Amino acid sequence: MADRNVLGGELEGCGVEPLTGFYRDGFCRTGPEDLGSHTICAVVTSEFLEHQRRIGNDLSTPRPQFRFPGLSPGDRWCVTAANWLRAHRDGAASLVVLASTHERVLDIVPLEALQEHAVDVPADPGELEN
Repeated sequence: MADRNVLGGELEGCGVEPLTGFYRDGFCRTGPEDLGSHTICAVVTSEFLEHQRRIGNDLSTPRPQFRFPGLSPGDRWCVTAANWLRAHRDGAASLVVLASTHERVLDIVPLEALQEHAVDVPADPGELEN
């Protein structure tokens, strides 16, 4: 059975540059070994990246040993449900691509919160730096 997104459709890819996903396959798929639930396809902003750094989740610094390139505003990345929810509660949530966000996130994050930050990715990701 195909993975589903929060809209009930087939899960769409999140990003390949940088290559994202717990399984580094470009999708926000999850499984029993994904303890963090990397299920939200985020389009990261400067504010979100700074928030993550403040809570001890530095997403900007490359970590080659984990095949992690470090993120910049506008990058699409599968983020953990708990950290995204914390950012949402703190007023610093990233944007979310619903069609690329795995339905399992709904075990942790309400659909309404995700919809509040839903976005079609802009043609120029530089618009997300503000």
